[in-house]
Amino acid sequence: MITYRDDAKITAAQAIDLYIRSTLGERRPVDSPQTFEAMLKHANLTITAWDGDQLVGISRSLTDFAYVAYLADLAVDQQYQKQGIGKALIEETKIRLGQNCMIVLLAAPKANDYYQHIGFEHNPRAWTIKK
Repeated sequence: MITYRDDAKITAAQAIDLYIRSTLGERRPVDSPQTFEAMLKHANLTITAWDGDQLVGISRSLTDFAYVAYLADLAVDQQYQKQGIGKALIEETKIRLGQNCMIVLLAAPKANDYYQHIGFEHNPRAWTIKK
């Protein structure tokens, strides 16, 4: 049985391990525990999914809790994918944000179909600043 928490204190090592097991590690600085510590510390809302004492999913957001939340990361262990955990993490995030706060994200190209499948709308008007 999967349980969802918004109060779990996870370590950078636990998060890095999950991101690698989810393939999100391909696009995140998994070689920098210090960066992961900062990512976890400064996120406004983090929901975790657990199978017993094993971390199997995470939703990490930056938000003002009123208007918008940026879903920075959604990761589910590959062995646990296609069981509704990602969708449940987003639902748990929405509950804590309230009904008036929208969720936005930048999806990896491989994930576009997934996000549309669970109710996100594609908006091609996104701007980024290059380093």
